[in-house]
Amino acid sequence: MKATIFSAIAALLLFACNSNKENSKTAAQLDEYLTAQSTHYRFNGNVLVAENGKIVFQKSYGYANFDTQRMLNDSTVFELASVSKQFTATAILLLKDKGKLKLTDSLRQYFPELPYSGISLYQMLTHTSGLPDYEEAMNEKWDHSKIAFNNDMIAFLAKEKLPVLFAPGTKWTYSNTAYAILASIAEKVSGQPFSEYMAQNIFKPLQMNHTRIYNTRRSLKDSIANYAYGFEYNDSLKKYFMPDSVNELKFVIYLDGIQGDGVVNSTTADLLKWDRAIKNNTLLNQATQKEMLKEHAIVDTVKKLYYGFGVFTEKTELGNIISHSGGWPGYTTYLARNVDKDQTFIVLSNNSSPSPTITTALQHILNGKPVAVAYQHKAITMDSLALQQFVGKYKATDEIRIERYGNKLFRVNPNGQKMELKPESATKFFYADGSDRQVEFEMDADPQDAVHKKITKAWMINYGVRIPLEKI
Repeated sequence: MKATIFSAIAALLLFACNSNKENSKTAAQLDEYLTAQSTHYRFNGNVLVAENGKIVFQKSYGYANFDTQRMLNDSTVFELASVSKQFTATAILLLKDKGKLKLTDSLRQYFPELPYSGISLYQMLTHTSGLPDYEEAMNEKWDHSKIAFNNDMIAFLAKEKLPVLFAPGTKWTYSNTAYAILASIAEKVSGQPFSEYMAQNIFKPLQMNHTRIYNTRRSLKDSIANYAYGFEYNDSLKKYFMPDSVNELKFVIYLDGIQGDGVVNSTTADLLKWDRAIKNNTLLNQATQKEMLKEHAIVDTVKKLYYGFGVFTEKTELGNIISHSGGWPGYTTYLARNVDKDQTFIVLSNNSSPSPTITTALQHILNGKPVAVAYQHKAITMDSLALQQFVGKYKATDEIRIERYGNKLFRVNPNGQKMELKPESATKFFYADGSDRQVEFEMDADPQDAVHKKITKAWMINYGVRIPLEKI
């Protein structure tokens, strides 16, 4: 009996040892990939990867403030931008669970001064409302010397009477306006400022101690001690700038008071707590939580991408994914969970690094799929005859056109926009825009006809992930 127990314990210890070795190997691969992204493509940000709710990788890369060169750490707070929308959606759903409102309620039930009839809260949650874009309109007509808050934005829409983009419920178009107004509805129904309601009902119950609504940075000069300030890179000056100093980005100042479509600020560790709360129905009842993650509105029929309440859902080669990205000058953020494998990925960048694309690579690494590590690309010279053999149409998820102009090769988008593809070998080209993207070809092996070789295989390499291309 003792021998049996000893054998069982020994087997468990061996399994744990092997598991730890595998985790260490995976963590090293994740770090190698991200370090290369930091070295060659300026990735700057915080990353957390978890499996079954347990952290398998967590690390910071670069600066929290490029001006002072203060470094990021695990507790640095980031602007989440549109990752905030799932929090706003949850605020509305909590009020629904308490019987304070219904998703069939109309927008004008709460703001009768707005000229938008027949729009429900459900349509606002799913981006099917057709509401006009407040950002574009306020960029044209708002006094840029004043910082706008939600009540200003609603009064602006009521005054300007901007038309809807389409009949409510007939299309899907991403709407920051809808989510900002949803935050104001949460305020009106709860009788509390949105920041207090969120703290009391979401952040504090989940012990998200480093998370808050932060829309007073510029209006009240409010500051957070360990904060990741967003910076944009200027290619011509080879320097980082805060968007406040860039004329075309000055909307970060005059729209700083708007909340609901963004301005939840958080850390990677707090977002893992949030992810666990969604998985475990901690805040919402099980039926409501299921509705939040349901495929309510089709976004992309080819990719089979859907929108729920504040989250995207899609089926990928790695499993069913729920996710949302966020973008604001200086920030790109991404929170995703592979539902089938219970893997959580959090990438927060404060220099506009491509967090969603990098997350795709991290998903592949965690699942044992090959990913190319970034390196320095050097261009070679190729003549027009050698380049001509690559001209044509290729298909992955989307169609790709490759054209030659003189002694240069270009990828041409459907809108006519061109991106030069620089050769680094006879069969591999890299994008000239400084992104980690390449196109690689495999040619037939006929040594007798070096000029007229045929393409047998082709790939798009997107931040290390190889995507097969089919010539059409």
